[in-house]
Amino acid sequence: MKKILVLICLSFMLTSAAFAASTRENLQARIDAAKVVLDQIMATPDKSIPMDIMERATCIGVIPGLKKGGFIWGGLYGQGVVTCRTGHGWSAPVFIREGGGSFGFQAGGQSVDLVLIAVNDRGFQDLLKAKFKIGAEAAASAGPVGRNTEASTDWKLSAELLTYSRSKGLLAGVNLNGAGVSQNAEDTEIYFGRPENFENILKGDVAVPEGAVEFVTSVAHYFIAAKNRQ
Repeated sequence: MKKILVLICLSFMLTSAAFAASTRENLQARIDAAKVVLDQIMATPDKSIPMDIMERATCIGVIPGLKKGGFIWGGLYGQGVVTCRTGHGWSAPVFIREGGGSFGFQAGGQSVDLVLIAVNDRGFQDLLKAKFKIGAEAAASAGPVGRNTEASTDWKLSAELLTYSRSKGLLAGVNLNGAGVSQNAEDTEIYFGRPENFENILKGDVAVPEGAVEFVTSVAHYFIAAKNRQ
């Protein structure tokens, strides 16, 4: 009985998170957390996102502390940020939501970090949509991990997005087919202080806010390092 009550509370928390009002302070904390997640992942080259994938990246999204849990049908919910490569660097970030079904998760709860990487223009176009479903509107593959990705070439042929999860410090490719990704226009407006079009932001037509400079600079650093590697 106690376990059932815990699971019901978890489901309620997931639902409540979806409708919680944001402030600029917690949006800034979300951007800061996204930078920390990416830096920690890339700090261990043999177990990080491969450099040849970083070199191909057209957009990088980070969803820190995504909540997942299960009670009968399960669920997951998280919020994060995305930046895209432009002709003059990387764009200011926009805010996104991700949510969906159980994906085979076991009953119980867990917090994970997710990374979404668009690896071509189709993946970039996916992120310009108000909402899309991974594996349906957007072809996705579990991303390979480590230095050598030559043994896993399927993503080069058909994937628009590569998906990763990090739990307890361990990074792995993850199948997120069925998860919905949607623009969070409300949070983006709160952070920028005015309504902004997602396409204009991700194409680099909107200046990077001061609070997002470190996150965008970090993404650019890994992209440049990948381009310049020997």
